[in-house]
Amino acid sequence: MAEQNFPDNILYEMDNLEVLRGMNSATVDLIATDPPFNTGRNRSGTAGLYVDNWRWGNTGILPDQWKWNEVHPIRLDQIKDDNRALFEVIEAAGHAHGDDIAAFLCFLSVRLLECHRILKPTGSIYLHCDHTANAYIRMCMDAIFGAKNFRNEIVWQTTGKTLGAKQFPRTHDTIFWYSKGKKWAWNPPLEEPTEQYLSTYTKEDEYGRYNTTDLSGGKKGGPAAYKPFRGKLPPQGRGWAPPTRDKFPEALQSKLPSDYERLDVLAKCYALDDAGLIFWTKNGKPRYKKYLGTTKGKLSGDVITNISYAKRSERTGSPDQKPLALYERIILASSNEGDLVLDPFAGCATTIIAAHKHKRRWVGIDRRLDARFHVVCRLMGISAKDADKIRDERPDLSDWLNSQLAKYDAHYSVNAPERNDAGETAAPALAPVFTINERPKMTHKEMRGILIEQFGLQCWGCDFEAPDERYLELDHVTPKSDGGSNDLDNRALLCRPCNGLKSNRQTMTKLRSDNFKSGYLSTRNHPINLQVTGAWCRQRLALERDSSTRQLNLASA
Repeated sequence: MAEQNFPDNILYEMDNLEVLRGMNSATVDLIATDPPFNTGRNRSGTAGLYVDNWRWGNTGILPDQWKWNEVHPIRLDQIKDDNRALFEVIEAAGHAHGDDIAAFLCFLSVRLLECHRILKPTGSIYLHCDHTANAYIRMCMDAIFGAKNFRNEIVWQTTGKTLGAKQFPRTHDTIFWYSKGKKWAWNPPLEEPTEQYLSTYTKEDEYGRYNTTDLSGGKKGGPAAYKPFRGKLPPQGRGWAPPTRDKFPEALQSKLPSDYERLDVLAKCYALDDAGLIFWTKNGKPRYKKYLGTTKGKLSGDVITNISYAKRSERTGSPDQKPLALYERIILASSNEGDLVLDPFAGCATTIIAAHKHKRRWVGIDRRLDARFHVVCRLMGISAKDADKIRDERPDLSDWLNSQLAKYDAHYSVNAPERNDAGETAAPALAPVFTINERPKMTHKEMRGILIEQFGLQCWGCDFEAPDERYLELDHVTPKSDGGSNDLDNRALLCRPCNGLKSNRQTMTKLRSDNFKSGYLSTRNHPINLQVTGAWCRQRLALERDSSTRQLNLASA
């Protein structure tokens, strides 16, 4: 894993994509975030930059604006080159729901691509969303994090919203949880037992209230788990699964053999029965006694109904504020003390406060006009009413805010970190801004037009003469999976059948060889020479770069 190139406990008050692109890879343990929903709430923005005009205590509502005409084609082209599945999800969403939802997904996806890069291999991400785009967001996250790394769809029950007599009220938000890989932090979240749960402990003896639990379990425990116990076999497809010693009150643990944990499964069953810890039903089935005093709590499920909206003492006036208890549950479940927690849409600072409270390091990013004021007030426990007084009494808040952050060993910046791990960014740039040493970038349409103009309407894979440009598609000479670039000098024109045959893992040389073997080529002597096309394209790029340099020099003169 790369070295962390930014301080702990820092707030960046700027666009999160700039910060995410500047963070070294594999440096974050957990991302828990609540991005702007694609609905009329409190933000206005585009598919690239977005602006949040909400201020502390301001309940004014501004419409979200995600406009497809703000999506630069270079961004789309890079998504298409680097993650074809993601591109097709965005394209499908545009067809099914409209261009603006596709623009919103572009806005979110370029940030999620960077989030995936900066997570550690054992890291997780929780993304909070509502009904407007959750189906499409789930598909985007499948494309970015991998469907096999989907862990949970968590439903948080909110209060009902009246929508008229002909529609069910919407009473929940959705939180998607994905891991980065096959291993992840997990601390099972436990809830206080409910009255309904307590009522299941209907039996009682000298050691307390208890209920009875099936003694059989899954297919574990070795051969002994499938042998008869007191003349009884376990249910078909299951084996005996006696509990560990700590599942019983301390007074009963002494009745078990000292080497209990080292016994085989069947011997444990006999030891439990000898200690009087097996309950035999009227049908002669063995069940073990589960005592209420050993219950640590009920495991929280993926439907959260016991956390309501933010408490009055937490409220800042933001219309989309989420309760602290909800994000505490996430942070405690999927991180450990000392881990680094990131919220790229820090908003009301709920994730930051939860992380700080439970001894996690944190990074927050937000474009709100007073994000630093938000964080300081939440850290200090200042109410919305008192915060307004502080703002009125201190016209210049900067020094005071910095001094308060210092008390919490926290930092503030309006400059993105600079990567020093020599890695590539995962997401496209917001706009085509290039340095003198960088190659000028072109859209797919521009590159295809240049190649057709120079080399004609011919498929480079099978020598098919196309009647017009509609029959030719842009592909790579060396595939991205083998380290090929997206630049003009690694591009080829292919007919649709060749493009489908080549897929995203085959070289042009291999494609031509396969076409010759299949009879789609009459000769190996192609009119299109890949060395010649590559050399011409590199010369073309060099000329354009020199032209850009001259224009920059003239502009600065």
